[in-house]
Amino acid sequence: MCPRRAVVAGPLADSESGSAALEFITAGLILLVPLIYLVVAMSVLQGGSLAVEGAARQAARVFVDSPDEGTANTRAIRAVQFALVDYGLDPRAADVAIDCTAPTGGCLARQSAVTVTVRIRVTLPLVPDVLSLPSTASIPLEATATQIVSRFWGAR
Repeated sequence: MCPRRAVVAGPLADSESGSAALEFITAGLILLVPLIYLVVAMSVLQGGSLAVEGAARQAARVFVDSPDEGTANTRAIRAVQFALVDYGLDPRAADVAIDCTAPTGGCLARQSAVTVTVRIRVTLPLVPDVLSLPSTASIPLEATATQIVSRFWGAR
């Protein structure tokens, strides 16, 4: 005698038919799109962080290497602008503060410490310009760099 195979017919058989590809594509997109946005957002923030750090460090270096304070301020601001533009950030949005520890003789007194602080807000990518969202969907970044004025400064 031959064994008989049971054939299932009706609504139960149709519910198990091949929709795995559709489910995989749907679930993949739901999980992949936020992951891609996270990677893009983190790369924008990392680039902004590197820009602010490099701007502060270079501004402090050129400040202590300048011949006088007027030239030092101009060179430091120009160094910040150059570093931010190099990373695609707007230098007009940056806030630059220059402080020094010299009790007398100005910031370029020998052995005084000059500290440059750069602050900027980096807007998250793909934020539309509706309802002023870019101002609220931005991350503040700040970097500080300190350089010591050479003990041989002014002996040129």
